[in-house]
Amino acid sequence: MRIVIAGAGSVGRSIARELVTNGYEVTLIDNHSARMEVASIPQADWVLGDACSLETLSKAEISQADVVVCATGNDKVNLVVCLLAKTEFGVPKTVARVNNAKNEWLFDDAWGVDVAVSTPRVMTSLVEEVVSVGIPVHLFRFHTSDTNMYSLTVPEDSPLTGRPLSALNLPPSVVLAAVLRDSRPLSPRSDTLLQGFDELLILFSSETKEDLEQISALFAPPAEEVTDPAQED
Repeated sequence: MRIVIAGAGSVGRSIARELVTNGYEVTLIDNHSARMEVASIPQADWVLGDACSLETLSKAEISQADVVVCATGNDKVNLVVCLLAKTEFGVPKTVARVNNAKNEWLFDDAWGVDVAVSTPRVMTSLVEEVVSVGIPVHLFRFHTSDTNMYSLTVPEDSPLTGRPLSALNLPPSVVLAAVLRDSRPLSPRSDTLLQGFDELLILFSSETKEDLEQISALFAPPAEEVTDPAQED
């Protein structure tokens, strides 16, 4: 598989290094000669030039790429390269880095983006995943199907702890994709018993506020009863 990466900064080089290690053919494009650190990834091909230029993209043989990754620190550049890759060179798949969360709404198929990776959103999700228990945390959006993936950590005192997955009353548009337990993924089975601190990967085909609230309510610990002191005598 051949992958072209626009942007040879620290992010682009890190991606390229991993892909080369995994056996992929990689080409890096950047218009800054200082970033042409060929010795750091000698197995990759390096092209010096403007990734928004048809001439540069042709030189990188982008038409032969299976995937184009737009990893520059400029959202406008990432959008333009994705659009050119799709419309001018017929690249099957594009992945784009979103630097500013305010621009995330632009990264869709209208701009030739198949998968958008928002660095700020990923960081936010990771923080929320650490501190949130019993609350769905947004992880990822699949643009091609408009499906969202959420993670939910089961509270230890949830009323569903110890009960089978068949007891879950999920909304019609929600699917349980996997259960993560002790760092291992488990296929969801109707007879699998939920444990405290299980992490559930949930897919929402049509995300709504009501669905999110319903999921949270399912796993919420029972409310503590408040006793009126005047009635204790």
